Amino acid sequence: MTLLATETPETASGAVAATYQEILKLFGRVPNALQIYSASPELLAQQWEAIRYFRAHPTLPAALLASIRMLVSKNNDCDYCVGFNEALLVNMCGQTPEQVAATKADPKATPLAPRDKAMLLFVLKATATPHAVGKPDLDQLRALGWTDRDLLDAVTHGARNAAADIIFNTFKIERDF
Repeated sequence: MTLLATETPETASGAVAATYQEILKLFGRVPNALQIYSASPELLAQQWEAIRYFRAHPTLPAALLASIRMLVSKNNDCDYCVGFNEALLVNMCGQTPEQVAATKADPKATPLAPRDKAMLLFVLKATATPHAVGKPDLDQLRALGWTDRDLLDAVTHGARNAAADIIFNTFKIERDF
């Protein structure tokens, strides 16, 4: 298991148990990716709230968000997140394993719609080389119909995932999927 002392759904109490109940209702289990946060109940609640926000996002589709997470995690060598999001893309978003592999090899090969592909490439640029992002990058996305809220939310999603990659790699989270 992880290097941190964490609570399982069976041992959790208080705020952690309450959050776990919400997670169980939605996912049917509490993945290690969330159990790691039980060492800090407030962080667990924040992480769960962010997941709920992005799952119901009005304009950023699930396949785009999973692609962002997978590729940001690939860049950060986080095997847990890469594998988890590969599985989501295949099992929930309808992509083939070959499409996912092609996207991992070259993000421009993603089967996402052109508008979503542009956002994906922008987030990858922002998370890898934020100083290289300029107004023309944003204007290009705005011309495709993305709003400033969408831009901020997508980059925040990628940046939060990079933070999770660091946490998971540091504390040696184990795959559970």
